[in-house]
Amino acid sequence: MPETIKASEQNVVRIFSNDYLFEIPVFQRPYAWTTEQVDDLLDDLIFAMSRDNEEPYFLGSVVLIKGDSPDSQVVDGQQRLTTLTMLLCVLRELAEDEAVKSALDTRIRQQRDVLAGTKEVVRLGLRLQDREFFYHNVQNGGGVADLIANSPTREWETDSQERIFENVKHLYEELTALSAEERTQLAQFVIQHCYLVVVSTSDMSSAYRIFSVMNDRGLDLSATDILKAEIIGTIEGTENQESYARKWEDIEQEPGRDRFGALFTHIRAIYAKAKQRRSLQEEFREQVLNHHTPADFIDRILDQYDDAYKSVLGLPGGSVTSTTQIDIYLGHLRRLDNVDWIPPAMAYFNRNTNDQSGIERFTKDLERLAYGLFIRRANINERINRYAAVLRAIENGDDLWQENCALQLQAGEKTEILNVLDGSIYTLPRVPQPLLLRLDSLLADAGATYDHSIISVEHVLPQSPAPDSKWRVWYPDDTVRAKWMHRLANLVLLSRRKNTRASNWEFERKKKEYFQPGNVAPFALTAEVLGEAQWTQAVLERRQERLVDKLKTEWRLG
Repeated sequence: MPETIKASEQNVVRIFSNDYLFEIPVFQRPYAWTTEQVDDLLDDLIFAMSRDNEEPYFLGSVVLIKGDSPDSQVVDGQQRLTTLTMLLCVLRELAEDEAVKSALDTRIRQQRDVLAGTKEVVRLGLRLQDREFFYHNVQNGGGVADLIANSPTREWETDSQERIFENVKHLYEELTALSAEERTQLAQFVIQHCYLVVVSTSDMSSAYRIFSVMNDRGLDLSATDILKAEIIGTIEGTENQESYARKWEDIEQEPGRDRFGALFTHIRAIYAKAKQRRSLQEEFREQVLNHHTPADFIDRILDQYDDAYKSVLGLPGGSVTSTTQIDIYLGHLRRLDNVDWIPPAMAYFNRNTNDQSGIERFTKDLERLAYGLFIRRANINERINRYAAVLRAIENGDDLWQENCALQLQAGEKTEILNVLDGSIYTLPRVPQPLLLRLDSLLADAGATYDHSIISVEHVLPQSPAPDSKWRVWYPDDTVRAKWMHRLANLVLLSRRKNTRASNWEFERKKKEYFQPGNVAPFALTAEVLGEAQWTQAVLERRQERLVDKLKTEWRLG
């Protein structure tokens, strides 16, 4: 039978219908979206709904292996399909109108119909490792509330289950803040006006060929390629065009194609001071190019911001003469899980190229603000709005060191940061390693470097000590042990992968074989453990107070 390939735009009402029963094959990678990506999607959906709920909103594409039956193996698109399913499940959980609840339920699972010969089955089956978890805790009616209520006592079997929990909880909290009417409007918008491009083939090799072509970045025509053609094409004279094309390519070549594309994204942010809502080329034309001639843009804006960008990234050819302190603060910033801090850094560097002391002071306070937002787990919208306010202050020439300036942490933020630092740091997504490296730098010599190929975070007091271990003597109360297990005082850094067996060793053996210099890099946090004869609650209390005070002093949180 010859292979067939079909492609069409389909809205969610069709995607989650009896035409499809999606299954994530066992060989697919785990569900990996974070709350950051989920929050970005939710914000865009709400924005698109409020702007014009009749305008189609495209969610991307999915690639399927599918014949004539509804059975569909997902080759590409499981992150979107899984997140959409979670969104519909949370909306169903919160629906106050039974008709809305029932309508959402039909999108989550196919209903049994004895006349049509259909059975009751969920419309999306995750990988076998996570299928039952997802069904019982998300797709099944009432599962979401139970998952959130019981989460403090849960141990996740897979990383994807932890991501699912985090994202469901985040969606539940965000959607609870909306009114019942707004949630119904959102459900209607998603089902009626959100579209996916569905590419399906009956042949597995063909499906993976399609997937490879769609994801072959080397063949993509990037936004900067399109903008280059438009900008240089409007410059008068063939010789001028050739000259500017060479200049453009020289600038592009140094940072590399990916970083060059990111440079345009950051320049757009400096001008727009708002979240990107449409394609980069659309917004770049409107918000940047409309203010400059093509030649002026290349000669002044692109060239100068490229130099500032190199300084921020620590690349050769930057406009700012670096100092040890500037390098240290930028190094800490580059460990964060987002790059939203880069546009204000570029803007300040570009305006104050020769003011080294000013740049050092600005970078210090930008690092303080960025880590404050990071530790508080501020979402993408809060971050973008805050950095936009910093950009406006830079542009207006405001005093950036006034307490009420957006660059500075406010009293309530300082209190919140301190509360987080004194809590269960290990449970915060993506926070432990950058924060511990930042703390280690305060304990170590000024020249400490962190270029190890592997860095992991380890608990000293183990999460599951053996019943007859010394740990149980020091911590006979499980509640007390649970209170201290994930806090700063009990966490150290290793320059090696975690060893599950070693995690539960007795304290003396762990020090000797696991934390000893020579076995791991001499992180200051880890080396301190070697000086302790016991790892009791008194030791942790003393250590916790000292470590939090280090960060409190460094970031002026008092």
